[in-house]
Amino acid sequence: MKKIIFLYTLLLVTPLFSQKKQEKEVDTLITEYYIVKGDSLYKTTIDLDDVILLKKIKFNDRKEYIKYLILKRKVRKVYPYAKMAADELTELNTDLRKIKSKRKRKKYTKKVQKYIEEEFSEKLKKFTRTEGQILIKLIHRQTGDTAFNLIKKLRSGWRAFWYNSTANLFSISLKEEYNPKQNKEDFYIEDILMRAFMYDVLERQPHALDFDYFDLSNKWKPKPVSASSGIKTIEIK
Repeated sequence: MKKIIFLYTLLLVTPLFSQKKQEKEVDTLITEYYIVKGDSLYKTTIDLDDVILLKKIKFNDRKEYIKYLILKRKVRKVYPYAKMAADELTELNTDLRKIKSKRKRKKYTKKVQKYIEEEFSEKLKKFTRTEGQILIKLIHRQTGDTAFNLIKKLRSGWRAFWYNSTANLFSISLKEEYNPKQNKEDFYIEDILMRAFMYDVLERQPHALDFDYFDLSNKWKPKPVSASSGIKTIEIK
């Protein structure tokens, strides 16, 4: 009788043990672990950066395509200075929140103001008129405020007026805004920036304005033309 019970128990347990062993083997076969450098934990997945895929941009004609290429060179040259301005203003506002003394706040603000004005005065001298205007637009893109208003906040309204009058001698308006929703050239600037960020040509910095590049891409794409018209659209990656 004891032998029968033992045999029955063995027959019952063996399939269960075998099943667990098979599950363990299957687990071992399908699960891969990655050891992350500097991390003592084993991970079954590796975190990757987000990848943004941009559609090919199309142009109505060769003239528009050449204009885009010229704009591309200017934007890549100017953007780092707009980013620097935004970084300086962000740092200024952060530091000012830490300074309680009104006198020290005023002294620190004047110091930063002088640095920004001197830095940009020298850079603007090296820019062409169109490059200077692109810079003004990109400052608005990065800060959410026009160059005129920023100077007005940093100094007095009269100083902002004076700066604007001086800039107007070179056909540059400090009140110029960045508006890719309504201005096709501004959309091209945004497209150039997005592609430069994607290929790490320029360092990405979030813009401070309310627009979505992908919505604008649909708005500004060339209108379809008939094959009989003889007009061909040009596209680039």
